[in-house]
Amino acid sequence: MSDGSSFSITTPIFYVNDVPHIGHAYTEVAADFMARWHRQRGDDTWLLTGTDEHGQKILRTASANDVSPKEWADRLVTDAWKPLLDTVDVANDDFIRTTDERHERGVTAFLQKLYDDGYIYAGEFEGFYCVGCEEYKQPSDLVPGTGAYEGQQVCAIHSIPVEVLAERNYFFRMSDFEQRLLDLYESNPQFIQPESVRNEIVSFVKQGLRDLSISRSSFDWGIQIPWDHDHVLYVWFDALLNYVTALGYGSDDDEAFQRLWPSVHIVGKDIARFHAVIWPAMLMAAGLPVPERVFGHGWLLVGGEKMSKSKLTGIAPSEITDTFGSDAFRYYFLRAITFGQDGNFSWEDISARYSADLANGFGNLASRLVAMLQKYFDGAVPERAELTDSDRVIDALAVSVTERADAAIEAFAPHEAIAAVWELVDALNGYITEQEPWALAKDEAERARLGTVLTTALRGLGTVNVLVSPVMPKATEKLWASIGAGGSVTEQRVDRAWEWQGAETVVPLGSGLFPRIEQQPEQGAA
Repeated sequence: MSDGSSFSITTPIFYVNDVPHIGHAYTEVAADFMARWHRQRGDDTWLLTGTDEHGQKILRTASANDVSPKEWADRLVTDAWKPLLDTVDVANDDFIRTTDERHERGVTAFLQKLYDDGYIYAGEFEGFYCVGCEEYKQPSDLVPGTGAYEGQQVCAIHSIPVEVLAERNYFFRMSDFEQRLLDLYESNPQFIQPESVRNEIVSFVKQGLRDLSISRSSFDWGIQIPWDHDHVLYVWFDALLNYVTALGYGSDDDEAFQRLWPSVHIVGKDIARFHAVIWPAMLMAAGLPVPERVFGHGWLLVGGEKMSKSKLTGIAPSEITDTFGSDAFRYYFLRAITFGQDGNFSWEDISARYSADLANGFGNLASRLVAMLQKYFDGAVPERAELTDSDRVIDALAVSVTERADAAIEAFAPHEAIAAVWELVDALNGYITEQEPWALAKDEAERARLGTVLTTALRGLGTVNVLVSPVMPKATEKLWASIGAGGSVTEQRVDRAWEWQGAETVVPLGSGLFPRIEQQPEQGAA
């Protein structure tokens, strides 16, 4: 249970070389859900997201569109990346851009410290470079190309040919931290999750770490190396520092950094290595605490393939929210996919879950319960009379699912938290069917029993509403206006959801929480 401590969580900062797809939105929603839950537990909570705007990839994309890199970044941030947060209802506390002056100031201070302390040196380097990953690749990271790239070595992630680059660069002495990283992984098994990602990273580090090339002189779009302006900083070394520069590192006011760092990082599994190897090594070199945790979630797949604009499998989040709404988007991706594993998206699956879980499950439960209180008690919420075993089962389940959902959040398992809550949704629908309040209403002698059944069900519904408010903020706020006691549902303690105090009267819900969708979206839209 919460002790009122701090909880800071971050998404990756996303490249502005293209518009977001549902894979990006999935990461945003997962982090937002965790942040909303912790806010409702009373924790001092902070959620950071933002954009990564430096590097060769952005430079090439901007050049291809006949604009400067900064103009391109400004356009994408304004027209695509910030609107994404509204589309899927992300309540972030900060949005950082790597072109922000606060970021560049903090990066420069960090870099100078590492240089002064002897962790950075000049040297020559030649290697296979993937512009898509913005990373030098080991031979084991490459696979034979197919189609137009047959006969060439391509990046296993982006399926594009790598380039052979030879440069005089500055290097970070990352090899110095090999044993310290292995000691970290052993002493704190929860530092990297899930276990599959942890095992992969531990194996990678045990193979031996090389010093990291951290500058580029072949292009100039990036933060200048403070002691050598002919070089700009390697984009990943630049980008990773956003997590502390957003908190004030390198400025005169670092109160937020002192209060909220270290953070939890939610990232895609393909970039977990940067966050769990390079980033903690950088922090160790600077004498700063390492992150609280690095969680590498799985990929969203379409037709069995990783979400990709270049392969025309990228789906814009608005294609889903325009049909199902943002609450259903959030619910589907958090419930249907085991967090940490890959998940295959299909229009058929989201349609089925929307109908079964939301329209016919939670939505119908709320609508008919409020309607019966209006019909049989003019909206007044009656006192409960003598309880039966069936009533006590509902009361006990409300406590149980709250505790289990909260424990699942602690374990970074949002899918398990929501599944636990839905046990109460299903139980309440079964309870109403079994108790038949419409039949009780026909017998005046059963009026006390009728009131007990409806109030018991309403208490359970209120518990559900509090518990799913971090998942579906719009629908739960609407339901709270009908059954709550004023204020906002977000003011209710999610870790004590069964204690909620509802209104003495309920008001009509109006239109349903999740209207039935008659026209299905086009299948396979991309």
